[in-house]
Amino acid sequence: MKTVRCFCAVALVAALVAPAARGQDAPKPGPEHEILKKQEGNWDLVMKFGGGESKGTVTYKMDLGGLWLSGALESELFGTKFQGRSLETYDAAKKKYISVWTDSMSTQPMVMEGTYDKDKKTLTLTGEHPGQDGKPAKWKSVTTLTDDNTINFSMFVGDDKEPMFTIVYKRKK
Repeated sequence: MKTVRCFCAVALVAALVAPAARGQDAPKPGPEHEILKKQEGNWDLVMKFGGGESKGTVTYKMDLGGLWLSGALESELFGTKFQGRSLETYDAAKKKYISVWTDSMSTQPMVMEGTYDKDKKTLTLTGEHPGQDGKPAKWKSVTTLTDDNTINFSMFVGDDKEPMFTIVYKRKK
């Protein structure tokens, strides 16, 4: 087993270093990453779901050479401490934004992809993830950068017209 892990580690390093060895430049953040960078900072949040409400905080920072926005969310849901982690980037090959989300209520990461509408200042992502019944379901998130200090987020499941939950983020002063 150690041999397999060692081989995998060496293969991963080789794959990451290969572009530089061929004289290719490492990727650099582009204008699409600037959209993500606007979310950098410390935020208070209010999450609303099914008649309930939860307050919390999230910290976003550009990471990994400015290519990824990482987020650390802390809140309380149903009287229990809730933590979530996110990674978001722009995949230049796919020409799509990519998001990975995981939290303390699930062992399955949610992976979504989509596009940014510059005129509406809205990032719309879709993906498939188990629904509340455990069966695969289509999910859609809509993130609107309302202004420099406000983000509105809505999460939809299936063909629902109403969001399963919403979050309003306000930048901490």
